[in-house]
Amino acid sequence: MSETKARPIRILLVEDDPGDVRLTIEAFKKSRFNSLMSVVNDGAEALRYLRRERPYATAPLPDLILLDLNLPRLNGHEVLKEIKDDSRLKHIPVVVLSGSNSGEDIRRAYDTHANCYVTKPADWELYSSAIGTIEDFWLDFVQLPGAD
Repeated sequence: MSETKARPIRILLVEDDPGDVRLTIEAFKKSRFNSLMSVVNDGAEALRYLRRERPYATAPLPDLILLDLNLPRLNGHEVLKEIKDDSRLKHIPVVVLSGSNSGEDIRRAYDTHANCYVTKPADWELYSSAIGTIEDFWLDFVQLPGAD
């Protein structure tokens, strides 16, 4: 059993919409995987968390990041670029989970090395199914590098 399978999978959700945070947490509660989710509400806070700056000095690095694009302070594209340009963070898979289905947003996310791009469905059942698919793929089939 790999290190990431022996302990809970650590997920960082970067999302400013309280409704989407709630939906994502609820969808993960239905999961068969043992996961711990941390939530930050803007791009600057996400980078502080990932860089282990105050108040996150003891926060463990996540195994997987779920990143919205439309964030205050620093948008998701800026956060993604910072993550992928940082040798200590670039190995962490980033799933862009956005309400945007703009071809420009999708292309730009992949150009900045997003690991995948998922457009948030508006319907709860479809949203829950999308989260379940993310879980199945990233937590069951993929070998995560382990953050620490």
